Amino acid sequence: MEMAPKRVLTLWNNEGVNEADTSVLRKKSVELEAPLTKEAREEIKALIDSFTCRDDASGLAGPQIGINKRIIIFRNKTVDKTKKKMSPDDYDVLVNPRITQARGEKETAAEGCLSCPEIQIEVSRFPEIKIRALNEKGEKISKRYLDYTARVVQHEIDHLDGTLIVDYPGNLYYPKDKQALIDKLFK
Repeated sequence: MEMAPKRVLTLWNNEGVNEADTSVLRKKSVELEAPLTKEAREEIKALIDSFTCRDDASGLAGPQIGINKRIIIFRNKTVDKTKKKMSPDDYDVLVNPRITQARGEKETAAEGCLSCPEIQIEVSRFPEIKIRALNEKGEKISKRYLDYTARVVQHEIDHLDGTLIVDYPGNLYYPKDKQALIDKLFK
């Protein structure tokens, strides 16, 4: 049974700062117990349903839909825009993910985030990471991610620690018509 997708929490909207959303997004998430409980499976399902109905996201973390648990989901391959619905082969779910290895010289690129609407910030990330986690069934897994996918995984894991792209010192890009809001938020 599909659940209705949950609203993605944002640090701000056109009126200004979203205090309630911000307090959730800034909280450090807690680990899910293994073996996974019925509640944990429902939270994982809510994250999957909230992600797979979108075509504007590379990844999503539990806190972004109001679940302060260490769960992330992300596309594991380049998006096939001709496909209407994502299948389980198109994404990975990581429960309690830990980066056990980071390799290569950090690379800087502009990143966007559903929780920081309409902006992009340059962030430096490792091009290769190794992760230990549980999958959505609660099985232990170890995976290696490269390049863009590695960037997305690091971005989503940041969410689990209450870290957002606005916390990075890189250049900020935003639409000109958002200048007043940006001034209010970042000054």
